[in-house]
Amino acid sequence: MLLKLTGSSCSGKTTLAYAAADRLRQVAVHDFDELGVPADADLRWRHRMTEMWVRRALEYQDRGIDLLLTGQSPLGEVLAAPSAPLLDGIAVCLVDVADETRRDRLTRRDPGRWDAQAVDAFLGWAAWHRKHALDPRHRPDVIMEDSWPDMVWQRWSGWNADAPCWRTQLLDTTDQPVADSVDRIEQWIDEQRYAHRSGRLALSRGWAG
Repeated sequence: MLLKLTGSSCSGKTTLAYAAADRLRQVAVHDFDELGVPADADLRWRHRMTEMWVRRALEYQDRGIDLLLTGQSPLGEVLAAPSAPLLDGIAVCLVDVADETRRDRLTRRDPGRWDAQAVDAFLGWAAWHRKHALDPRHRPDVIMEDSWPDMVWQRWSGWNADAPCWRTQLLDTTDQPVADSVDRIEQWIDEQRYAHRSGRLALSRGWAG
């Protein structure tokens, strides 16, 4: 299955994923951008790469391994990826942090790299993620407009917040010790894998009809 940690930059996704993976068996961990990000990367590039990672998850699936993937693709993009229905299971967790904490982390991680406008864009993207996680009707144009033509948005574009398959776990790392957040990620993964084995995972194979 695909276990996706999503969210805007500097929420702690990659740190938590690799720390949690050390405690888990049959899980491969990858970062969405590990193959490099081209200078002209845009929405369509992210959509194509999301499909590439779904296909990678399918390769792991054939070997009995789950893929824990970090990156900024939200639930709606994962579900719209052409090959997503072939996955045995999908689970998404939004790793979030307060705006001021994110601003501080961006400044410390990449001193001088981001101007005020760029930082505000990261914060705006984070705000959109929070609302998208709760309701698919919130500004879908942000990810649909001028998107990669192969994306299958109609799989969920008619859903509302009560749709059984629209589920994103929220993990707020603000003021939380890293060890505690790692524990919560590990618990979330265990819960999703158990739900999958017991046939209770919302996004098990067949969710797309």
